[in-house]
Amino acid sequence: MADPSSYRPKPGQIPDSPGVYKFRDEHGRVIYVGKAKSLRQRLANYFQDLAGLHPRTRTMVTTAASVEWTVVSTEVEALQLEYSWIKEFDPRFNVKYRDDKSYPYLAVTLNEEFPRVQVMRGAKKKGVRYFGPYGHAWAIRETVDLMLRVFPVRTCSAGVFKRSAQIGRPCLLGYIGKCSAPCVGRISPEDHHELAEEFCDFMAGRTGAYIRRLERGMQEAAEEMEYERAARLRDDIGALKRAMEKSAVVLADATDADLIAVAEDELEAAVQIFHVRGGRVRGQRGWVTDKVEAVTTSGLVEHALQQLYGEERGDAVPKEVLVPALPEPVEPVAQWLSERRGSQVSLRIPQRGDKKDLMATVGRNAQQALGLHKTKRASDLTTRSRALEEIARALGLDAVPLRIECFDISHLQGDDVVASMVVFEDGLARKSEYRRFQIKSFQGQDDVRSMHEVIGRRFKRYLQEKQKSGEWTEEPADDARVDDNGATAATVTEAATVTTGTDDLEPDPMAGRPTDEDGRPKRFAYPPQLVVVDGGAPQVAAARRALDELGIDDVAVCGLAKRLEEVWLPEEDDPVVLPRSSEGLYLLQRVRDEAHRFAIAYQRSKRTKRLKSSPLDAVAGLGDTRRQALLKHFGSLKRLRAATVDEICEVPGVGRKTAETVAAALAGAAPSAPAVNTATGEIIEDDGVPPAALSAERGQER
Repeated sequence: MADPSSYRPKPGQIPDSPGVYKFRDEHGRVIYVGKAKSLRQRLANYFQDLAGLHPRTRTMVTTAASVEWTVVSTEVEALQLEYSWIKEFDPRFNVKYRDDKSYPYLAVTLNEEFPRVQVMRGAKKKGVRYFGPYGHAWAIRETVDLMLRVFPVRTCSAGVFKRSAQIGRPCLLGYIGKCSAPCVGRISPEDHHELAEEFCDFMAGRTGAYIRRLERGMQEAAEEMEYERAARLRDDIGALKRAMEKSAVVLADATDADLIAVAEDELEAAVQIFHVRGGRVRGQRGWVTDKVEAVTTSGLVEHALQQLYGEERGDAVPKEVLVPALPEPVEPVAQWLSERRGSQVSLRIPQRGDKKDLMATVGRNAQQALGLHKTKRASDLTTRSRALEEIARALGLDAVPLRIECFDISHLQGDDVVASMVVFEDGLARKSEYRRFQIKSFQGQDDVRSMHEVIGRRFKRYLQEKQKSGEWTEEPADDARVDDNGATAATVTEAATVTTGTDDLEPDPMAGRPTDEDGRPKRFAYPPQLVVVDGGAPQVAAARRALDELGIDDVAVCGLAKRLEEVWLPEEDDPVVLPRSSEGLYLLQRVRDEAHRFAIAYQRSKRTKRLKSSPLDAVAGLGDTRRQALLKHFGSLKRLRAATVDEICEVPGVGRKTAETVAAALAGAAPSAPAVNTATGEIIEDDGVPPAALSAERGQER
């Protein structure tokens, strides 16, 4: 570790002018490149007391062994030189955006005698028009297939083109009208090039005038009674409109803009870009980066602009670039973009209207990209091990918690109170052992009391399984519940068992687990090393009290409060605050969020089932098939209720005894007045429940 004072430049040696600087390590490798409006002021910040530096900056300056700089005339030149050096030296302490995939483009090779439309990846070539990027290559091929009907541009490879020219016979596309067949001279090079230019104009967003021209031609052909030509033009218009529908209109017709959004945490950042051309989203791309330097959102935006437009010229740089935060200072970056485009570029933050709404959509995509990247990171064994070690150290555990169970309570203003239990083993979700509970001991909203009940029931089952030596028999399945997939599963009275998937990616890390004769693990038979509850001190105290009442003292308990992500321990006045960059905190958040998701899903399914319940459900001996046949025959419960026994017997498969039972059940369940949804004012018919009744409640559920 080097002492920064050993290579600090002498006072007055650093010029007070714009420039770019490089830090090198002891082997001469460039480890950081930066730019500054004033080199003297910027570099002075690196050579202050180490305790006052950001941890990442401190690591960089102690790794470096020398610093050098280059003076430039303007800040724009500094921006260009910084980008060039980052590309050249790939310094380890600079933010480097990594493309999450190699995005395909729709390319038109205007530099050839007979331009070709094709899918291209990788570095861009001179003389080729690019459109996109697209998320998938098949999306390009679908668009091209629709447009070749109107713009029959060549799509074949050089080998196929040469072979067709030699034999004097075009390929299949030439015969079916999706290629103008320049290989056999059906169209001149000039006309084919003009056709390719029209294709590019349409893809660039200039669609309205071309479609209006085709519509006028169709009307003229119809007036002249040339119906075949009119029909052909009609089909061409339809094909173009279907191609346009594949990219939704989001902004005004003439808008060309790129929207950039950033999602970040202490360690990483994700950038998403939407390319809007002619008011339509023509492409999307994204990057993820490690924040190896102390960088703000403005700095991330500036790095993204360099990455995005560093190799672009002309129309590839749009007239408008919308960002979540402006670079500091913004003038050099805006000037640099304008120079690359060749005309003025507006760089700004959207404040209102459609552009702000679209920016919010881009932001959500960035958040999802960051979440997906974190999920991939969580699958790394080394990272999981470090997370478990951090949790054990922070909570004072004797060993790492190889099995973690998390509990959460969910309800809708005190109705349909349920709870969830999710299981993580060795840092990975074990979905086959998820459990869900109905709160039975009381009615109403009391999260603390609900948590006490659920913890008590779960560990009472554990003690029962521990005492048994034979097979565990389930109680009668009178408490059957519907799982997330709609399948009814017979469950025990106290706790419902649900399987959400069998996608365990690794072998069971727990050896010696109690099992049934068929080799399957017994339900609730294996204890966790750590119980996590969703909540603060009250919920933690309730969970600890439930364990103490059962005499269980070898299971640790903690709670994770959502507001400040504080970790609460039993009988502690102050929470444990884990660093935001902690892998242990990240794992606890994942466990808590999964428990919340699972509880919400169960609560919604129960509410939906309750709202959609029908008097026919209580008719003994009436299964789904005959119940559906009755509703299909009469159209609604209202008409079925008004039917006679003889009319009900007319339904195939329904005998007289069943018809009498159905008639009696419906007569006893006849409503005195129509039900009204108080949230929307809609009358709830016998046939079902208005969707608004569900959507209006979702904003109030916990």
